Amino acid sequence: MTQNSLAYFLEDLWTKGFKLSDEDVRFIYFGKYSVNAAEWKVIIAIKITLKYQHTFDPSFFISVLEHIAKPYITTKKHVFKALEYRGLSKKQHTRNYQKSKS
Repeated sequence: MTQNSLAYFLEDLWTKGFKLSDEDVRFIYFGKYSVNAAEWKVIIAIKITLKYQHTFDPSFFISVLEHIAKPYITTKKHVFKALEYRGLSKKQHTRNYQKSKS
């Protein structure tokens, strides 16, 4: 198992205390195979889902994955530009979090 593999990433989440259900893991693999996405894109989609939803939200995950699985998105930089274009940016997330804490 390579360090960048999806299975390693999911195991790492588990050891860090983030417990996905068996159903969530099956859905992640279902999404991976249904959109024919590379593992690195699936990992990014999981990270984005957890970052914005603070839990695993299958519909949000599949929406992100479908968007970034497009063949013209070939690098992580392209992924983040595409997500930013769709309204998901790190700055926006941080700003919303800071507002909600006030």
